[in-house]
Amino acid sequence: MEFTITVPTIACEVCGQTITKAIQNHDQKAQVAVDVPSKVVSIQTTLSETALKNIITEAGHTPA
Repeated sequence: MEFTITVPTIACEVCGQTITKAIQNHDQKAQVAVDVPSKVVSIQTTLSETALKNIITEAGHTPA
């Protein structure tokens, strides 16, 4: 499934890398794209939206 999640706490590319690694630790085949200026994360994964938001939160960010 594909999800687009707004993450207002994304400030830089390192934030994006942190979120990407966290998601891929749970689903190695996940395709993650982070748009830092718009603070949006697009994910293709088998994980649920709830799981993704929990992973992002565990990575130190706050999904909208």
